[in-house]
Amino acid sequence: MKNLLLSFLLLILTSCATDWRTASKESANISPKPDQLSESIVQVFVARTVKWRGYFAVHPWISWKLKEDDQYTVTQVIGWRTRRGLPAVVTMTDLPDRHWFGSKPELIYEIRGDQATKAIEKMKAIIPSYPFANDYRAWPGPNSNTYIAHLIRETEELTVELPPHAIGKDMLVDSYFFDKTASGTGFQFSIFGVLGLQLGLKEGVEVNLFGLNFGVDFWTPALKLPMIGRVGFTDQ
Repeated sequence: MKNLLLSFLLLILTSCATDWRTASKESANISPKPDQLSESIVQVFVARTVKWRGYFAVHPWISWKLKEDDQYTVTQVIGWRTRRGLPAVVTMTDLPDRHWFGSKPELIYEIRGDQATKAIEKMKAIIPSYPFANDYRAWPGPNSNTYIAHLIRETEELTVELPPHAIGKDMLVDSYFFDKTASGTGFQFSIFGVLGLQLGLKEGVEVNLFGLNFGVDFWTPALKLPMIGRVGFTDQ
């Protein structure tokens, strides 16, 4: 626990010293190179957000490449675009594993082959109908975590959950109060992403209190804590 707290303090101090204008956006060299991959792939990443928000939350995105593609496609929400009258949702060819303004991405889920191909086709169909494509609100959402959680929830091949410090993931898109969990293995109750509870095989038990999530994962044993994330086994 002592080492965990020291690591968290180091993260905070590093975030304070980072200038987003000069922060790294280079590849973290996690994903396979496109020309070295002979099958479809989908990857889900998270990274600490920019500046002080990084103390509390992560930013997620999904990268994919069909077998026949020569580049990756990345889909995510970028909130500042709405201040310029642009859509918050961005889907474009890009490096799949960029540092997020200096924060190294963490790969939390990956599928390949036919399952990945099915997931990609479903996401391509879902993205244009996302109802908050032009909206952004850091808390309680809709934000980048709301968007990626929605894609995961509606794509049955993606059996992953976003980490507890993915603030905004609990704002439901297709229902005001009840829905299946993002992994599709349980049920979720949420009051506009502010208060909520979810029970699921993948999620375990997780409580949302004003954006601070606490829980226990029994499937891959871990504690779920606000700001810190998972303490225990990784989710994949």
